[in-house]
Amino acid sequence: MSKPIKAKVKLQLPAGGATPAPPVGSALGPHGVNMMEFCKQFNAKTADKKGQTIPVLVTVFQDRTFEFVTKTPPTTELIKKKINLAKGSSKPGEGSVGKISWKEVEEIAAVKMSDLNAHDIDNAKRIVAGSARSMGLEVVD
Repeated sequence: MSKPIKAKVKLQLPAGGATPAPPVGSALGPHGVNMMEFCKQFNAKTADKKGQTIPVLVTVFQDRTFEFVTKTPPTTELIKKKINLAKGSSKPGEGSVGKISWKEVEEIAAVKMSDLNAHDIDNAKRIVAGSARSMGLEVVD
């Protein structure tokens, strides 16, 4: 039988760089989680992804134990890294800040596939292309 769940907490943390300070402390502290233990486990699991932001879903149980699942980095971060973009447009739809090819969109979709609500790679590509457009990018052939 599984343990009763007290809370589910979603965080975005730097890979290999979680500390008990906020946002970890302010999110997990009220639930009585041992923050040092969480940080130690999270940093060990994400040490190979340094420099990326990693979304994590923490499940806290009634007995103050926890388990967590790491996700792939946010789509916008992957897009920025792929085309060396500093930041997206402040006014998407009014001009373009850059271009991204469908081949690059497909590579990002392949990485994100496990976390996207898509049945196949074509749907995943559409989701990634939509994120690119909302950043002010033009998707080209």
